Amino acid sequence: MGLFDWISGQFIDVIEWTDESNDTMVYRFPRQGNEIKYGAKLTVRESQVAVFVNEGVIADILEPGIYELETKNLPIMTSLQHWDHGFNSPFKAEVYFVNTKRFTNLKWGTKNPIMVRDPEFSMVRLRAFGTYEIRVTDAGQFMREIVGTDNHFTVDEIEQQLKNLILSKFTTVLGESKIPILELASNYEKFSDYVTEHIAPYFGEYGLQLLKVIVENISLPDNVEKALDKRTSREITGNLDDHLKYQTGEAIGNSKGGGGMADMMGMGAGIAMGQEIANSLSKRHEDKTTPPPLPTRDEKLYHIAIDSASEGPYDTRSIKSMIIKGTINKDTLVWSKGMADWDKAENVFGSFFENTPPPLPKKP
Repeated sequence: MGLFDWISGQFIDVIEWTDESNDTMVYRFPRQGNEIKYGAKLTVRESQVAVFVNEGVIADILEPGIYELETKNLPIMTSLQHWDHGFNSPFKAEVYFVNTKRFTNLKWGTKNPIMVRDPEFSMVRLRAFGTYEIRVTDAGQFMREIVGTDNHFTVDEIEQQLKNLILSKFTTVLGESKIPILELASNYEKFSDYVTEHIAPYFGEYGLQLLKVIVENISLPDNVEKALDKRTSREITGNLDDHLKYQTGEAIGNSKGGGGMADMMGMGAGIAMGQEIANSLSKRHEDKTTPPPLPTRDEKLYHIAIDSASEGPYDTRSIKSMIIKGTINKDTLVWSKGMADWDKAENVFGSFFENTPPPLPKKP
């Protein structure tokens, strides 16, 4: 190798990176002590940004395109290196390629059941799992907060942290949504959008965008699911009488013995027994001697003014009793809903005063 070839080998004049993996988020171009030639070609492909780091400090960030590395393309590097006074020689800098594509099908899920409040079950434990999608939107922030000096940063290095972040916020978001547990199964899509909206801001602290959180399943404890199955079975069978007939027939039909005729006989006996139980319950209901409560009447109620204070409301029967006792006289003010203003009792209950006996004579 000649001297000219050796000197040329010390300078990098083409900088590019093609991703051969599906999980690389940041890749540092292998400089290995070589200097970057002034005017070198830099290719930044779609779904990439190039980050220049000068002496440990993030300098210029270049978007997709083809560049000749000169002072006009590297304004921050120019300022740091004082290239504005003239520069045409090789320089040293680290070049990181940050992958800005969408990273999909990342898994999340609860390790242990989480406790949440529910309007129907009060407190309930449940498990949940699904997937989420992210993208790097602020390469500088992502480099400073997460990557550091890692020369080959992959998704699995941050996946656990992001999963923990989702789970730490999921319980709070689920409680704030106030969606009943029984309705979540039919609202997975809407709930997924709700979760994404309320958790996404926390990803911005890492320079990431949370594009979507997909809730694939929310499961209840086994005992709660069994209770729901029983309720569903009962509602499908209809009223209680039919349910008793069905259960009794099913129990007898499943007893020992077999054969088509035996099964039919067992079912018939079961239905008959179920009918007897239903009749017994109905008869017991009919034997009740306690009459039902009297129907309530929509009776008008009145307020009365006693000693400049409003009292009541009282029904007409109470008003009549108070008139007889003398608590209410003709000049006592009364009011009821629908009246424009207070009025004298004499004008409202005139007939009650006509039937009121005079006061008893005083004893000599």
